[in-house]
Amino acid sequence: MEATRTTVLCVCSVLFVLTDVGCELIHIRSSVHHGTKGKDLLLSVDARFPLDEAEIQGSWSHINVNGASTILVSFNKESKIIDMMYRKRLDFKEPNASLSIRNLNEDDEGYYKLSLNIEFHNEKGTVKKEERTIHVTVDELVSRPVIEKKPSYTVIEDKANVTWTCSVEKGTRVAFRWLRDNVLLTPSERYHFTQDKSKLLISPVRKEDKGTYRCAVSNPVSQIIESRGVELNVYYGPYNLEVNSGQGLRTGKVFTINPGELVHFECQADSNPPNSYIWISKSPNATKIITTGPQLQVKSDELAQTEDYLCRAFNNMTKKQDEAQFTLVVASLRTVKEKYADDGRSTSLLAAIAVCSSFIIGFMLLFLFRRACHPKRVLMNIYNRPFSEQKRPHRSGHEDAADDFGIYEFVSIPGKMDSTQSSCKSLARLESIQDMHTTIYDVIRHVPESPSASLLK
Repeated sequence: MEATRTTVLCVCSVLFVLTDVGCELIHIRSSVHHGTKGKDLLLSVDARFPLDEAEIQGSWSHINVNGASTILVSFNKESKIIDMMYRKRLDFKEPNASLSIRNLNEDDEGYYKLSLNIEFHNEKGTVKKEERTIHVTVDELVSRPVIEKKPSYTVIEDKANVTWTCSVEKGTRVAFRWLRDNVLLTPSERYHFTQDKSKLLISPVRKEDKGTYRCAVSNPVSQIIESRGVELNVYYGPYNLEVNSGQGLRTGKVFTINPGELVHFECQADSNPPNSYIWISKSPNATKIITTGPQLQVKSDELAQTEDYLCRAFNNMTKKQDEAQFTLVVASLRTVKEKYADDGRSTSLLAAIAVCSSFIIGFMLLFLFRRACHPKRVLMNIYNRPFSEQKRPHRSGHEDAADDFGIYEFVSIPGKMDSTQSSCKSLARLESIQDMHTTIYDVIRHVPESPSASLLK
């Protein structure tokens, strides 16, 4: 017995060190229990000590929503006393002091408090007190919701408001949610909810509000239940009016058709209900209505070379209208297409010639420049002469200067270099020299007059 008690204390000490929480002699699995009306609820208690090694004395009490407290059960290891008012509805579970409540009703909601006095046999005179409190809620299962729309008829955008109401016949603590086309709705500038979200106001209604609306409900003891869908229809438009044709050539708002061709036009716009359409012919002298309806047929041989048309769409419910104007040109489409093709080919050919010419000219200029003006090439030509020619005696330039006229270039190379001591290897490295300075001199030929000629003068 002593060994068992010591083991319990050791386990408690380890739990305290690892979790920083005191050791519990009794454990409640949850501090909140959601009970269902008409069903049973078990308030389970787990004892974490050997029950046969201690004396137990305790009680269960109920504190209702109004704050009134009632002792339901008083017990010890040998006996139990249940309040006579609850004797048929309470079941005390020995030996771990659990409590079961049968056939729950709204009056059973509140706080249930367990108080225990524990005295271990090996610690006579030492009583340990344990208390636990459990919050119990009692809810009724939710029935399928029903939604209502006001007004029930189709509304006009920007001129009407719509109010949705969701209600249930059964259920407590009901949570409401609204969906349009299975998308959850949230508060916005035009979407307004009551505090419990059982009502939704859309003000004002617009085109994008149309769709299928549903209400979803739930509570702590019920799964989510959705209502049937209700359609919201909205009158709107016309929007995005456009004239189209599968014939001819279209350029912006201009349609070009072949002479003698029968052309079909169609006028389309986004609108509810569908629009009324009127086709109008416009000329400098008169404007007349050609026909009504979304389609128009035109025979090109009955037209002038160029004529303007207008499609007008009108919504009888919203009292809004829109217009689309276009120009009809009678011309040979083959001639027009050939002209565009010829212009395109000419432009492409000229561009190719210009690119090729620029490339060839640039390449030739670069080649001539490198061949005639590169200073390294001139210097290498000088140093590549035979050594015997480099050692020839100095000439003043007056002995035989007939071959020395022309362009000369003076090249300055950084660093000291004795030309008499330069080897072929050092001259070969001249290609790697970058900081050369050059000066170009032009030596022109001049023949002085003879003395006899000057005397004759």
